[in-house]
Amino acid sequence: MEAVAEVGISPKAAIGFTAGKVWHLLHDQGRMSMTRLIKSVDAPRDLVLQAIGWLAREDKIEIEETSRGRLVWLKEE
Repeated sequence: MEAVAEVGISPKAAIGFTAGKVWHLLHDQGRMSMTRLIKSVDAPRDLVLQAIGWLAREDKIEIEETSRGRLVWLKEE
C-alpha cells in the first residue's frame, strides 16, 4: 500500500485496482485457496482481503468454507 500512497492513488482506487488483479488471477488460475490467492497477489494482505470483499459484494466470486480453509473462484456468467 505504501507504493500506492506514493503515486497518489486513493485507498478506494487501490482496492479496486487490487480487485482487478485478483479477478485476473482467478480467471487465469481457476479455483484457489484463500491462502494461495493472498500470497499470489503482489499487494499487502489487508488490501487483498478488501479486494476479495469488493468482488464478493459485486457478486463476482464464490467462496466455499472447507475443513482446510476457504476456496475462492469466479462465478460463471
